[in-house]
Amino acid sequence: MSQDDELPGDPVCYADMLVGGFVVDQETFRDVSRFRKSERSRLYEKRKGLTCTERAVKTAALIDQLRPVLEAVDYQRISLYWPIRGEPDLRPLMQELCNSGRTVLLPVVLEKQTPLVFRPWQPGCKMVRGLWNIPVPEEGPSQVPEVVIAPLVGVDAHFYRLGNGGGYYDRTLASLPAKPLTIGIGFAFCSLNSIFPMPWDVPMDKVVLDTGPLEVEPGK
Repeated sequence: MSQDDELPGDPVCYADMLVGGFVVDQETFRDVSRFRKSERSRLYEKRKGLTCTERAVKTAALIDQLRPVLEAVDYQRISLYWPIRGEPDLRPLMQELCNSGRTVLLPVVLEKQTPLVFRPWQPGCKMVRGLWNIPVPEEGPSQVPEVVIAPLVGVDAHFYRLGNGGGYYDRTLASLPAKPLTIGIGFAFCSLNSIFPMPWDVPMDKVVLDTGPLEVEPGK
């Protein structure tokens, strides 16, 4: 969700960098950060290059692929997201889930570099502009999601996610009392061989693209 090109962490300490509680040497951190920034820019351009019709067709196909995945699990609290930067617009699916009686949650950034909180959303609820001008529910008690659907800028063969660069999903997943089912979603061109995962990166449990679910399991 972040508009920053930063990874979660703390200032440089001696010859190493302390990031998310892990010590990572500066050269590795720099090289991986440069690679991810380059891939992020490339994939943003791919999304930006889609016509409105192409994006609509791909998004409809993605929702069709995602719907049975959600129907197969008996979870009530599902976190989605408000689309930015040409991300797949799942708001029609959000309305479907609400109509079916499930609780739809949206992530909210209260402060930079802190875990997300999740507020309930339903059609017509009052929205306000949050951090980075992203619409979020104005009020409502925060809830812990059973499923987190996260948009992908890129994803690798082991289901490690390339996001917008702020580390909010990884930070949040590490802070929750129980790990929810995590589903990364995106367009087929977001697939990468590797994002060169760092110690704090958390792989997705499932990945669903407009061409269908990926079959490769994390760690294989």
